[in-house]
Amino acid sequence: MKFTIDKHWLNEAIGHVSKAISSRTTIPILSGIKFDVRHDGITLTASDTDISIQRFIPVEHEGHIIVQVEQTGSLVIPAKFFVDLVRKLPSAQVLIERKEMYQILIRSGNSEVLLAGLDAEEYPVLPSLEENQIITLNNDLLKSMIRQTVFAASSNEATSVLTGVLWTLHDSTLKFVATDRHRLASMEVRLESTPVQFTNIVISAKTLNELYKLLSDQNQKIDIVVADNQVLFKIDSLLFFTRILDGTYPDTTKIIPQVYKSEIVFQTKELADAIDRAYLMSREEKTNIVRMSAADDGEIEISSSSTEIGKVTEQLVAKIVTGEPLKIAFNSKYMLDVLKVIDSETIRIGFTGAMSPMIVKPDEHTQILHLILPYRTTG
Repeated sequence: MKFTIDKHWLNEAIGHVSKAISSRTTIPILSGIKFDVRHDGITLTASDTDISIQRFIPVEHEGHIIVQVEQTGSLVIPAKFFVDLVRKLPSAQVLIERKEMYQILIRSGNSEVLLAGLDAEEYPVLPSLEENQIITLNNDLLKSMIRQTVFAASSNEATSVLTGVLWTLHDSTLKFVATDRHRLASMEVRLESTPVQFTNIVISAKTLNELYKLLSDQNQKIDIVVADNQVLFKIDSLLFFTRILDGTYPDTTKIIPQVYKSEIVFQTKELADAIDRAYLMSREEKTNIVRMSAADDGEIEISSSSTEIGKVTEQLVAKIVTGEPLKIAFNSKYMLDVLKVIDSETIRIGFTGAMSPMIVKPDEHTQILHLILPYRTTG
């Protein structure tokens, strides 16, 4: 195995695939990046068994030579040192050559490094998926659906299925749902007519966060292959495999109220700023509790207190207030998480009682819904 490659392309590819490498792996071979060198280009692969990322670098792109292959072959290069090394190499061209006993020579400009490699034959084979169920999403839509839901997933591994985001596709409507039992986030979109349908596809929130980082800001099509226990994302020359979490996701539809006793429409930024200030006090109590009340005259009060510091009280003028007066207490951190991802200038919050779920919806995006359970407090 011997080839010369453009440093920029190599660095970018390593940056992509290395997101699949875990520092806690107990399998030595998975601490490295597998290089498969062929005459048409180079394929880089990394995996931690939960996710696998593969990136192909062609020998030529838009008339520019990217890779010059002198000898084909395969080898696994330890990632920990290699990732930092490539970034700091002095020349725009990098020569990589396999020597005896899996040793790897790396030469760039006047710099020469010899690394101990690993046998590519020991590297696990990536899953081969039947591509019977494929949907195509725009890059920006997939990013938006991840951003609107992933933060509400649980971080408690004791209920592992809740650490993921539920995907369902029925009658050409794709829906993402995430919940940690205290809050819920969902977003649904209508796709072009498709015969594909699936339920209980749960993908780890951590995995979706890594996928989000790989999605570019440019508008492009992403092919998504859904198989028995794996999902594959095809992004240009990059393949992103992830396993589906085991377990049955709970039915959350019954906890979402359909009618409200009260509704308030806020300017999103004004509410976010007010709750952010109240959060400063509530976090000192380590409860994050903020109280909201709406009087008959439509005046909104937001407050929080600390036994050691004091109290914050703020009056807000809502755009619209309808229904009964209310008093409710909730986790300000949960509300701020919602307000950070809402792009709409105004939001609508529905209330069904002091101990019933609050429903937050952006006025400009009816397909997005956030739910927060209130706190029972005294006083």
